[in-house]
Amino acid sequence: MPATWKMMQIKTMSGSPIAGELTLAPPGPGEVLVRLRAAALNFADLLMTRGRYQETPPLPFIPGLEGAGEVLAAGEGVALAPGTRVAVQGQGTMTQANLFPAESCHPIPDAMSHEEAAGFLIAYGTSHFALTLRAGLRAGETLAVLGAAGGVGLTAVEIGAALGARVIAVARGADKLAVARTAGATDCIDSETCPDLRGALRELGGVDVVYDPVGDAPGEAAFGALRPGGRFLVIGFAGGKPPALPLNHALVKNIAIHGFYWGGYRKLDPGLLQRDIAALLALYDQGRLRPHVGATLPLERLAEGYELLESRRSTGKVIVSI
Repeated sequence: MPATWKMMQIKTMSGSPIAGELTLAPPGPGEVLVRLRAAALNFADLLMTRGRYQETPPLPFIPGLEGAGEVLAAGEGVALAPGTRVAVQGQGTMTQANLFPAESCHPIPDAMSHEEAAGFLIAYGTSHFALTLRAGLRAGETLAVLGAAGGVGLTAVEIGAALGARVIAVARGADKLAVARTAGATDCIDSETCPDLRGALRELGGVDVVYDPVGDAPGEAAFGALRPGGRFLVIGFAGGKPPALPLNHALVKNIAIHGFYWGGYRKLDPGLLQRDIAALLALYDQGRLRPHVGATLPLERLAEGYELLESRRSTGKVIVSI
C-alpha cells in the first residue's frame, strides 16, 4: 500500500483547506486503517474551521467527521477483516486513508454506496435517536422540522414520516420545500415568505415536537407553537445563536426541552448508540430510508463544499469523493 496519502488540512482558523500528504503507521490494538472513498460535510465542520465547535481539534487538523470506504488493515483485537466496507464516524475523513478506532467503523449493506454511507451516520443517527429516544415521537403526532432541507433536517422529515407522524417542513424556498415533501412532509412553510412562523404553525393546529437545528428566531417562534406536553429538540444553531426559550412557558405548558449531541453518546452510552446505528442500517437495508445527496465534489474542491454549507444552497448532504 502507499507510504503516503493525499489529504486536506486546516492550518489556520477561517483559512481554506490546504492539500498535503499524510504518512500513516500500521494500525495499533483496537484500530483499523481505512481507505476512504467518500466523506461528508456537516455544519460542525464549518464551525471547526472557525474554532467555534465544542470539540475543535488543535491546529493543524484533517477536517471531516464522517466518511466511508474499506478496511485495509486491522490491529490486534479487531474483528473487522480487510476488505470490509464500512461507514466511519471519526475526526479526519478528508483524506485518502486514515486510522480510526474500530468501534467507530460500521459495516454497511451491500446495496449502500460509499456516497450514501459517508453521510449516513451523523445525520440519520441524530434524527432517529433524538426523535425516538429523546422526544418519544408517536404515530399521529405532529412534528415541525426547521431547516427541513438541510443535512440533518431532511433526515428528520424522512424518519418522522416513517414513524407515522404528520410532518411540517420549514425551509427556505420552493425548491427546498419540494425536496422535503418528497422525503415525506405533509405540510410545508416557506421561511422566506412567512412573516409569522409561530402563527403559521398554530394555524396548522400546533405541534407536539419541534426538531430545531437552526436556533435563533425560528427556534423561538416554533417553540411558541408547541402544544401542552410538547417536546423541543435542540439540535444545533445554524442560524447563528441559540434560541431564547421562555422557560416560564415550558413550566406552565409542561414542555420538555431536550439538548441532543449525537457524538456525545460515544461516551455517555456507547452501547445504546451502537444499537441505534444497527437499527438504522437495518431500515436502510429494508428500503425504508433513501439518503439524499445534494452535491458531490472532488477532494481538491473541499472549500466549495464549505461555501455550499455556509450559503445554505445545498439540500441533503454535501459529499466529497476521494
